[in-house]
Order: sequence, then structure tokens, then C-alpha cells
Amino acid sequence: MSTTDFMGRDGFIWFAGVVEDRADPLKLGRCRVRCLGYHTEDKNVLPTSDLPWAHPLLPITSSGISGIGQTPLGLLEGSWVIGFFRDADTKQDAVIMGSLPGKPISTGALNKAEGLGFSDPNGVYPRYANESDVNRLARNDADNQSITLEARKTIRAASYTNIPTGNILSLPTADLNTNTDASEGTVWSLPENTYATTYPYGHVYESESGHILEFDDTPDKERILLYHHSGTETEITAAGTKNEVNKDSTHTITEKDNKVYIKGSSDVTLGGRHKIIINADGAANNHYDIQVGPNANVNIQVDSGDVNISTLTGKMNLFAGGDMNMKVGGTYRLTAGQIIEESQSTTTRTAQSEYHTYGNPIDHN
Repeated sequence: MSTTDFMGRDGFIWFAGVVEDRADPLKLGRCRVRCLGYHTEDKNVLPTSDLPWAHPLLPITSSGISGIGQTPLGLLEGSWVIGFFRDADTKQDAVIMGSLPGKPISTGALNKAEGLGFSDPNGVYPRYANESDVNRLARNDADNQSITLEARKTIRAASYTNIPTGNILSLPTADLNTNTDASEGTVWSLPENTYATTYPYGHVYESESGHILEFDDTPDKERILLYHHSGTETEITAAGTKNEVNKDSTHTITEKDNKVYIKGSSDVTLGGRHKIIINADGAANNHYDIQVGPNANVNIQVDSGDVNISTLTGKMNLFAGGDMNMKVGGTYRLTAGQIIEESQSTTTRTAQSEYHTYGNPIDHN
């Protein structure tokens, strides 16, 4: 069997070069690469559109088939890469094995102005000159702080401090003559960002638009951050505290049960209205149950407005194992469509001035 024509028969030829185009018409993740020693930097002689397409090499943790695993996208125009030619003679079939971060001496904008190859034709990358290509969040250099990090710190300090909790002031005591503070109002603030990365423990992924994923393994400062360029973020601190900021709405749909267990306290502050619908489907026995354990009160206060409770067709039942106290600052009205029944061992009614009873007839036994 002849084996004179197969991939790598003349050996693989290594190359290093710069990505100049990633708009692969086949959407395979290929890039056009200008290779040192094989391609001229003069775009008049060899324009970007004439460079050969190079295939990306994926790790074994990605299948590279049917879209399963990692998408072979990530290189940018301006990225330095290393790889090999599978066709040693024509050097048109290239494979990219990886990228090479460095310390660029000029920005993409300056490179574009020169109009030469081995640079980003769009003039976007590199963003910085004389600075490591490693992400700023991973380096944590004092003189090159991440713009995103500084913006997040500013937003937290300005927008997420001194958030008020409930402040219930006017609950009467048992004798109805004096009031007591039931729940002293407090404020809380979103904790400060705990970023304190030390090189080389910061593992950062940042996309072109500014989405960030951080895994920080700095000893005693370990943390995780998921950040959307809009400002929405989720941070898990070294202590395991989870801090979240949502810059827009939150929508959650649970197809089955939802169970929440909070061992400590819970404070919820709403700037707008709050509406709950229970048993929207009208199924039987889907009750709304609230149970408060021993040695605790249920306190409801409306600062300015009414408290309205109604049952459209059913009964309303109130039960007090001890006394029931009611104090009305204005008029107390009780209207029944049919009969008002009272049953007690002793009845005492005291009027400060007049006491009126109307009926036809009135029976006192």
C-alpha cells in the first residue's frame, strides 16, 4: 500500500504569526494568519484577504464535533499565535496550537496608521502599549488598575449604601394606653468589593465587550466573580458570602416546588409595590400559611394609608388564646347583614360620655 501522500509525510513546519482576520465564512473558528518568515509585512504585496486560513486546535476536553464542548473562538485580530503547517511543501494548511501573550510596544491604533502587516487591521488591539497582555485583574498592578474594577467600586459606594429596613414604631401595650417600639429600623449596605488578587493566582477570562469571569486563588483571598458589562454581577467572597447586583429586572420561573431555608434573619426593602397571588390555578387545598414560632410577634404598620382585608365568599375567623385588645382613634363601626351574636360570661361597657343602643325590638335578658 502506498503511503507517499499523507498529512505530515514531509514533517510539520512550525510557524509564529499574527491573526489578521477571524471572519471565517465557514464558521469553523479559522483565522487568517500572517506568518513570520513566510509572509511579507507589505500588504500591497500580500493583502490580508490572500492569507491562508488556519484551523484552531482544541484541547482533548472539547470534542470538536457537533458543537459539543468549547467553541473554537477567542483569538482576536492582533493575537500572536504559534502552530504548524500540515503541508510542508505548499504551506497553505495551517493549524493554530495556541496564542502568545507579550508586551506590545505600540497600540493597535498606531499599528493601523502605519498600514503594515503583522497587526490588527482594525486598529483595536493591542489596547495598551508597554504593558503585559495578561489581564489587569489577574496582575493587580498599582499603576495599571482595571477600569471595570474601579467603576464597580464607585457604583457600590454611591448606590448601594444605607438601604433602610423596617421601622415599626407605634404598637400599643396590653393596656392600650401606651405605645412601645416593636422593631427598631436599621440600614444595611452592600459589602465592599473584596478584590485583592496577587499574581499569579488570578485566573481571569474577559470578553471583547467586557464580560468577566474571575477565579481568584490568592491565599486567604479566594473569590469568584461573574460580571456582565452592564454592571450586573455575582461575587462569592473568601468567606463564602454571596453579593449580587442586578442592574435591570429579574425574572424567575420554577416549574415545580421552591424551597428556601434561611437560618438567620431576612430584610427585604421594596421601592415599589409588592403583589402575591396564591393558588392562581384554583386547585383545592393550596393554602397560604404563615406560622410564627414562640416568643415572637407579628407586627404590621402602615405609615399612611389603610389596611383592607376581605374574603369575597368565605368566612373570616379570628381566634385569640389570650386577650383581644382593640383601640380605635376614631369611630368604630360594626355592620352585619343579618345577626350579631355575642357570648361571654361577663360584659362590661364603659362610655366616657353617651352610650346609645338602637333596635326594634331590643331584648335584654
